[in-house]
Amino acid sequence: MDLNTIVMIGYFILMIAISYAFKKMGTGSSSHYFRGGGRMLWWMVGATAFMVQFSAWTFTGAAGQAYRYGFNVITVFLGNVVGYIAAWWWFSTRFRQMRVDTPTEAISQRFGRTNEQFFTWMLIPLSILSAGVWLNSLAVFASAVFHYDVIMTLWVTGLVVLVVSLLSGAWGVVASDFVQTLVVALISVVCAAVALYKVGGPVRLVSEFPSGFLTGPGVGPHYLSLLFVCFIFFFIKQIQSINNMQDCYRFLTAKDSVNAKKAALFALLLMLFGTLIWFIPPWAVAILYPDAVSAHPELGKNASDAVYLIFAERAMPPGTVGLLMAGLFSATMSSMDAALNRNSGIFVRSFWTPVINNNQPRSEHYQLRVGQGVCIVNGVLVILVAQYMHSMKSVSLFDLMIQVGTLLQAPIIVPLFFGVFIRKVPDWAAWATVVFGLCVSWGITHWYTTRDVAALLNLTLTARELHDLSAMWNIFAHLVFTGGFFLATRLFWREPTATRRQTLEHFYHHMEEPVYAEEDQDVFDRLQRDKIGKISMAMGVGLLLLLLVPNPLWGRMLFLFCALSILLFGWILHRSAGKADAKAASLMQQR
Repeated sequence: MDLNTIVMIGYFILMIAISYAFKKMGTGSSSHYFRGGGRMLWWMVGATAFMVQFSAWTFTGAAGQAYRYGFNVITVFLGNVVGYIAAWWWFSTRFRQMRVDTPTEAISQRFGRTNEQFFTWMLIPLSILSAGVWLNSLAVFASAVFHYDVIMTLWVTGLVVLVVSLLSGAWGVVASDFVQTLVVALISVVCAAVALYKVGGPVRLVSEFPSGFLTGPGVGPHYLSLLFVCFIFFFIKQIQSINNMQDCYRFLTAKDSVNAKKAALFALLLMLFGTLIWFIPPWAVAILYPDAVSAHPELGKNASDAVYLIFAERAMPPGTVGLLMAGLFSATMSSMDAALNRNSGIFVRSFWTPVINNNQPRSEHYQLRVGQGVCIVNGVLVILVAQYMHSMKSVSLFDLMIQVGTLLQAPIIVPLFFGVFIRKVPDWAAWATVVFGLCVSWGITHWYTTRDVAALLNLTLTARELHDLSAMWNIFAHLVFTGGFFLATRLFWREPTATRRQTLEHFYHHMEEPVYAEEDQDVFDRLQRDKIGKISMAMGVGLLLLLLVPNPLWGRMLFLFCALSILLFGWILHRSAGKADAKAASLMQQR
């Protein structure tokens, strides 16, 4: 058994320990299982809000894009930063103040029961599709590291993620997201620092980038202008992608309005810091290892998506590849288990209870078991989708993620974003906008394509420029046409019935009314700090064991710095919790 496998086994043990540590907090009621009962601290909520936008795709598909084209991949991630600014400024508190357990419950209040069912059967398949992209990215990377068959790797890793996501619901998901944020931060910082040192500093990184960091081979006279416009369009897209009723669930877990706002700020800072350092290693690989694409021929046309692995293999001390894989598993698990947990809540609250059970009262134990069963079915479907996506080797992972996010997700996001603050539209506007948006996606893919846009503008573009224009055309079409359709439905708005008007007034009143923490919240606060602190210290001790691996002095010092940083953080968090008292233990027994 090699060192990297041992590191991965240690990581899985840690994840299972987190799930068991929070099991009692997560399985006492369906509200705690689906959203942590709205009891979580800002730093846990902020970490999961950050990790939901982060996946193994960042280390694979996006890294491959950075390796090939340089700077332009930054547009996607700076767009996330702008999205979190909007969340911090306005959206996060209002999402928490909706006082619901699942996104579709909010959709039901805003757009009515018909839309609740419509979006239930739109959101669940879409999240399965997105999770399939994440899992496929992870399997590509894992198979290259351990030299196993990709399909076998896909099933093994997918089942591991599924098992971990079942144990403790939202509490386990969010707690593991926070610890996984530490893992991702570690691997990102140390790889970026070593990459800058080996390449000779940031100036050489930019000036010697082989395909032109901003300009160079494959870049025409219009590239810089397109890059600037691309920034603007991705900013607009990510504001909608992060702040809509589909993705509001990340802030539903916060203990109060203030913590929801702090969580958005924390996610913003994490994303900004990450954007500055994530792509330094793949940029460095393009200079240091020009044969990188040929290093893993078993990956076919997706070989460039393994550049992070190549950097860890050639530039970092032994043991780093295992940590990199832990970071990749962290990113994928955080995205996939959040999707599975959300799908369970949506299915139970918006379909099983009102439709199958006809709103008849059922025990919390019954709802939990149904939710866990749905989680298993969803997990298997994600694996099957990922297996199919792997067969599509002619499409890069970066392009696949952009296509899923823009062509399929954009039509759903438009009404769920604008509906938060545009009130006078008929209820049918939500589902009709999605249908219209799907037609727009088909039209810009098969009828009026990017090449037609370039011809209309009388532009002769390179393949690299066409690639960026394609993303902009997709975003523009949905913003103008799909968004315009939603706004146009205001012409058909009529005063709702008394019952419907009361529901809408209740919804918008709650959105503006602050949520305050419950009286016994201090017990939950101390339990969160205590558990995460102990788990972090355990992770620090595990990192100390890497000092036993034969390594040059600088490699040992690198691992020592990482271990001491995590140990110190965990100790401070544990100490801040105080002593867990009998009241806390009794409260957990009740749940």
